[in-house]
Amino acid sequence: MDRPEAPGRRRRPRAARPRGRKGGPRPRRFAFGMAFRQAGEGRPRLARHRREVRRAGNSSGLPGVGCYADKTGAPGGRQEHVDHRSAAGGGTAPPAAPPPAPPRPTRGSGTAFVFSAADEERRAGVRRMKTIATGLLILVALVYALAKWAQDTGAGPWAGYVAAAAEAGMVGALADWFAVTALFRRPLGLPIPHTAIIPTKKDQLGLSLGEFVGENFLSADVVKARLHSLGIGGRLGAWLAEPAHADRVTAELAAALRGALTVLRDSDVQAVVGEAITRRAETAEIAPAMGKTLERVVADGGHHRAVDLICAKAHDWLVTHGDSVMDAVQGGAPGWTPRFVDRKIGDRVYKELLRFVTEMRDMPEHPARGAVDRFLTDFAADLQSDTETRARVERLKSEILARGEVQDVIASAWTAIRSMILSAAEDEQSELRLRVRSSLMSLGARLATDSRLQDKVEGWIEGAVVYVVTHYRAEITSLITDTVAGWDAEHTSRKIEAHIGRDLQFIRINGTVVGALAGLLIYTVSRAFGA
Repeated sequence: MDRPEAPGRRRRPRAARPRGRKGGPRPRRFAFGMAFRQAGEGRPRLARHRREVRRAGNSSGLPGVGCYADKTGAPGGRQEHVDHRSAAGGGTAPPAAPPPAPPRPTRGSGTAFVFSAADEERRAGVRRMKTIATGLLILVALVYALAKWAQDTGAGPWAGYVAAAAEAGMVGALADWFAVTALFRRPLGLPIPHTAIIPTKKDQLGLSLGEFVGENFLSADVVKARLHSLGIGGRLGAWLAEPAHADRVTAELAAALRGALTVLRDSDVQAVVGEAITRRAETAEIAPAMGKTLERVVADGGHHRAVDLICAKAHDWLVTHGDSVMDAVQGGAPGWTPRFVDRKIGDRVYKELLRFVTEMRDMPEHPARGAVDRFLTDFAADLQSDTETRARVERLKSEILARGEVQDVIASAWTAIRSMILSAAEDEQSELRLRVRSSLMSLGARLATDSRLQDKVEGWIEGAVVYVVTHYRAEITSLITDTVAGWDAEHTSRKIEAHIGRDLQFIRINGTVVGALAGLLIYTVSRAFGA
C-alpha cells in the first residue's frame, strides 16, 4: 500500500538521504520504524520518534526493544543493536531471551559483595516487615480519617479519643519511619542533613569501630586478664600428654624440618658451617685441652692398647720386610768395608731390632714402655704449661685447617648431617622422632601438674601477646578500618539492612503503638483537666 505524500513536501531520493557520522550509514535506532512504514503510519510520527531517540541518546534504559542496549540489560555498558521485528511488520520472531544475569554488585568505587541465598532470605524478611509496618501506618491513618468523620457527624466523645490515638500513632509511625530510613538512605530522596548515615559515614564508622576494638579489646590489661583466665599452661600440658596429640605435634615438626631443609641451599649452608667451624677452631686454643686429655688417658692406662697395637704392627712389618731392613743397613755402610761385613752387620741389626720389638710387645713392664709413659706424661704437661710447645701446636693447627682437603671435609659434613636428619625425620620409628615424642609427652605431663612451670609458660605467652598488641595495635585495627573503607557504600548499606532491617521495622511498629497510647493518654489527661 503506497503512502500518500504530505502536501508541499518532496520525497528525496534514497541515495540523497543524510548519512550518519563519519560518512557511514545512518544507524537504525528503532527496528520497528520499518513496521510503522509497512503498517501505513504517518511520517510525522516516525520523525517524532527519531527526534526523541536523538535527544535521549543511546541511554534510553529500554533494552530489548530495538534500541542500543547493554548486553547485561543495563544502559551505559557495552552495547549491541537489538533488532526485534514487530509482528505488525511481518518480520521474524525475536531471538530467544538471554539467560538471567547473575546478581550484579552495587555501583561504587569500593569492594562489592554478591548477596548469598541467606542474604536474599533476610532481605525478603525485611520486605515483609516493611509491608506490615507500612500497613499499620495506613491502618491508623484510615482509623484517624474515620474517627474524624465520626467526630464531625456527632458520633460521640469516643471518636475524639480514637482520633487522638490514631493521630499520635501516625506521628510516631512517620517519625520512626524517618529515623529508620535515614540510617540507610535519604528519605524520599531529599537531601536532608544527617540522613543516609551508613553510606555517608561508613569510613568514620569503620574508624570508630577500629578505635573501639583497639581501646577495649587490645589493651594490655584486657589481654593479660583474658589469657590468665584461660589457663593455657595447664590445658596445653594436658593436651600434649595425650599420645595421639604428641604424635601429631611430632609429625608436624618433622614436616616443618623437612621443609626447612629442602628450602635451604646446600652450598650456602656448607659455606656457613665451614666458616663457623674454621673460625671456632682458629679462635680456640687446643693445646691445653689436648694436654689435659692426654694426661687423663695416660693416668688411666688407656694408651697401653695403642702401644700394644703399634708394637704388634712393627713386629709384623719387620718379619715381612727383613730384607728391606738389611738392604737399608748395607746401603748406609761405608764403601771401603767388605760386603760380607756389611751383611753381617745388617743381619745383626735386624735380629736385635726384631728382638727388641718382640720383647716390647710381649713384656708389659718393658723399660721402653715405661719410657713411652714418661714421654707422654711430660708431653701432656708441656701442652698445658710450656709456651713454646703450645705455640707449635697452634701453628700446626692453622696449617692443617688451611689445607683444601680439610676444608672439603668440613664442608661435606653438612651433607652427611642433612641426609641423616632427613632420613630420621621421615622414619616414624627413628630414634629422633621417638625421642621428640617422648619429650613432648613428658613435657605435657609435667606442665599439667607443675604450677610453677604453668606460670612460667603463661608468663611467656602473655608477654609475647601483650608485646604484639601494644606495638602493633594500629596495624591490627587497620584491618578493620581499611576493610570497611574498601567496601562499597551503597552495597554496605544494603548488607547491613538485610541483617538488622527486620528488627528495625519492629521499631516502626512499636513507635506506632506507643505513639497511639501516648496520644490517647495525653488526650485523656487534657480532657480531664479541661473538664
